[in-house]
Amino acid sequence: MSVLTREVILQEIAAGRITVEPFAPDQVGPASIDLRLDQAFWLFENRHTIHEVSEESDFELLTRKIESPDGVLLQSGETVLGLTIERITLAPALCGWLEGRSRFARLGLAVHVTAGFMQPGIANRQVLEMTNLGPTPLLLRPGVRVCQLVIERCEGEATYQGRFMVQ
Repeated sequence: MSVLTREVILQEIAAGRITVEPFAPDQVGPASIDLRLDQAFWLFENRHTIHEVSEESDFELLTRKIESPDGVLLQSGETVLGLTIERITLAPALCGWLEGRSRFARLGLAVHVTAGFMQPGIANRQVLEMTNLGPTPLLLRPGVRVCQLVIERCEGEATYQGRFMVQ
């Protein structure tokens, strides 16, 4: 597998093998595409309840979805789920990785805690598992380019058909 650079990303977008909606060319860096934070957030509740980790686990049982055009305040040690504005579609021979941006990591923000892999053939918006690992509260505002998508070519083709296919 190889990481796509800016020129190749733009060629793949022009050929329709990568779709980013909405898209602006200045979102593409040397080897990634910046993605923006939407105003949809899932706040964790029921902190004193035990939730078993299993194949049936459902984050929606532990969270409350809100729409906040002003953003959310993420206290030190807290986790919140966010959503990208952009809907990403990848061809069956492409996969991707969501990564944080160093400017925010240096503040203590982990943008995609554990599940940053984007399967080949996806067509959805990405839920971001954001945690404040720093000592000070962080205000997360919609519209900020909070993460980046790194795209790789797959050996072979596949299409994601899993639980989070439509989000």
